[in-house]
Amino acid sequence: MVKLNKIYTRTGDKGQTGLGDGTRVAKHDLRVAAYGTVDETNAAIGLTQCHAKGDMKLLLTRVQNDLFDVGADLCTPDQYAPPFPPLRVTSSQVEFLEKRIDEFNADLESLRSFILPGGTQLSAHLHMARTIARRAERLISKLVEGAPSHLETLRYMNRLSDLLFVSARKANSNGSQDVLWVPGANR
Repeated sequence: MVKLNKIYTRTGDKGQTGLGDGTRVAKHDLRVAAYGTVDETNAAIGLTQCHAKGDMKLLLTRVQNDLFDVGADLCTPDQYAPPFPPLRVTSSQVEFLEKRIDEFNADLESLRSFILPGGTQLSAHLHMARTIARRAERLISKLVEGAPSHLETLRYMNRLSDLLFVSARKANSNGSQDVLWVPGANR
């Protein structure tokens, strides 16, 4: 369990940070960028929760907890052999998201066009979190090229962005308040 008594340590004052195995890397390292963007996703979901209620709020809380697992997974390099197994994202976490996506999507109107992010406040915030999750996914996909143990993490972030998309549609009265893209409308 993590115990933080002091928030600043001064160990990062020269542009380096520590990974889960103790290795020091630049703060702009791909691995740090990936888990930093997962942290941004988590913060965006925290903001989104301010507009959510009931089951949606509970779902977002569960996702936030999982995103800390994602961060823990990403901050631990493949080569690390600790005395205990590193925390890795599991297929059951991905499957949970898939089940929620299927449940939400069953109630949605079929899409006839791409959707403009927006509608209700909750939907707009879910779309913002989705775009940040997609950015994290792009960074993780680059990281996975040399770190195959993070494949479930990549799958998780891919499903999470899908879940946030269908959740945004659900927050728009099951899609009836979606604002559809009209190609070339302003030519």
